[in-house]
Amino acid sequence: MQIDFISDTVCPWCFIGKRRLARAMAQRPDINFDVRFRPFRLDPTIPKGGLERRAYLTAKFGEKGGIEEAQRVIAAEGAKEGIEFDFAAIERAPNTLDSHRLIRWAAMTGVQDEVVERLFAAYFENGEDIGDIRILADIADVSGMDGAQIADMLEGDQDLALVEREDQLAREMGVTGVPAMIFANKVAVSGAREPEVLTMVIDKAREMAAQPDS
Repeated sequence: MQIDFISDTVCPWCFIGKRRLARAMAQRPDINFDVRFRPFRLDPTIPKGGLERRAYLTAKFGEKGGIEEAQRVIAAEGAKEGIEFDFAAIERAPNTLDSHRLIRWAAMTGVQDEVVERLFAAYFENGEDIGDIRILADIADVSGMDGAQIADMLEGDQDLALVEREDQLAREMGVTGVPAMIFANKVAVSGAREPEVLTMVIDKAREMAAQPDS
């Protein structure tokens, strides 16, 4: 079963949603899943070098935007999935275009899931700047890719337009927030749903896929 997982690498609920999806898939071991990570940029206006995160959040949500309370909720939910969010360690709000290019290339070498997991962990647990080419190259390297080659590719414009187009296609499909998941091209779900909900969606998608087209 193909699952299209639409997400952004700086979306904490996407990290949680990925972990929950993995738990749901583990409950259906008889299904051969093919998870494909699709790009969505929560804020395409962030410049290539990124922005200082605290100033960015204040400008976007205001001094009393409830950021700390929202982060406490996210951290509590993340802890249930084995995620140790460290929002205080994050200094930069990166442009995520390059991280999405890396994810795209990771699919070609069969390590997309590992790269996505490491991107989330690097940003949310270690406070690393995933807009930095050096960080992205290191993630590629430890995931079994050629880090030096990836660094060279990121210095250029390869697949920039394709990632931007995929981002736009998601919006044209009606995606306004992430994570969003599409199961077997039959059922779409938005949000970091609990594994129990996702297993029901998987069963529904399998049932619909088995029905002959009318």
